[in-house]
Amino acid sequence: MSLEEKIREIEEEIKRTPYNKATQHHIGKLKAKVARLKGEVEKRAALKSGGGTGYSVRKTGDATVVIVGFPSVGKSTLLNRLTDANSPVGSYDFTTLNVVPGIIDYKGAKIQILDVPGLIRGAASGRGRGKEVLAVVRSADLIIFLIDVFNLQQLKVLQDELYDTGIRCDTRPRAIKITKKETGGITLNATVKLKNIDERTIKEILKEYRMHNVDVIMREDATPDEFIDVIAGNRVYLPSLVVLNKIDLVKEDYLNEVGGTLKDCIPISADKGTNIERLKEEIFNRLNFIRVYMKPQGEKADMEEPMIVMKGTDVGGICRRLHRDFVEKFRYAQIWGKSVKFDGQRVGLDHVLMDEDVLSVILSK
Repeated sequence: MSLEEKIREIEEEIKRTPYNKATQHHIGKLKAKVARLKGEVEKRAALKSGGGTGYSVRKTGDATVVIVGFPSVGKSTLLNRLTDANSPVGSYDFTTLNVVPGIIDYKGAKIQILDVPGLIRGAASGRGRGKEVLAVVRSADLIIFLIDVFNLQQLKVLQDELYDTGIRCDTRPRAIKITKKETGGITLNATVKLKNIDERTIKEILKEYRMHNVDVIMREDATPDEFIDVIAGNRVYLPSLVVLNKIDLVKEDYLNEVGGTLKDCIPISADKGTNIERLKEEIFNRLNFIRVYMKPQGEKADMEEPMIVMKGTDVGGICRRLHRDFVEKFRYAQIWGKSVKFDGQRVGLDHVLMDEDVLSVILSK
């Protein structure tokens, strides 16, 4: 039996098994087995292809956004509306055969938008070059799910395909620390009450991954799936935005009804240009940009044109953007602002910046 057949067999068993307290540990073990086997399939595929050709995309700008959707949902039209790109547009499937980039210059931020080939059901397993497309999605800072107003079920399919390739949308990794040790078995310490997973399930999952001697610290409750994600260690956590396209083809009553199903979605018409400015604003907000003002040594800070970077950027990230030699020649940095205890505090490359910080980088001569 092949690995793929084993995975399908176990997934069918999971579907057949009712979830309750009595079966929780068994289902957790099965899910861990599926996750481990899928990892083996990925490794074998990578070795067989020698890494594969995939799509080569050079990231540029202050952040990268990927438009994800089914073929012919209007991704290319939306890209052309948002940016200065010139992506081929057609009313037939698979118009976009390569990744087409464009740039939005908005509120001082340069945002790269990528139009990728349409995804279909089974993309995570390789259908329609799905694996190559999903590899591009993993490197993004924000995902736009572009959904056809007549096919709302597309959203669930797309979310499932991303989930199956290790992309977690609008969530974060759980506060769980797993430390390997030589002997002593499995030790569990929880600082919170565990409601979604019990000790037996945790141990079954760890044993499935052949982790027999580990210390586990649970600082947060987690489902079996979330615990497996921590063990796997290769998940990507990204924000997403649902955009409903082709609203010019339906009546307002239908849109109001859809709004109750797809909450927080942005209705647009890429073809007519409806709500495009609103979408730009939401993209900017979801990316959580901060402003950093640069201060050359011995001079005044430039308070007119800040650097626009994403929340969580450290001093090293700024140095790499300024010049490739800045990290190598870095001595220290001084900061005035919210991220330090006092103005002019010296910090290192790993210091995380906050909005409106003033930064001065000191280099070796």
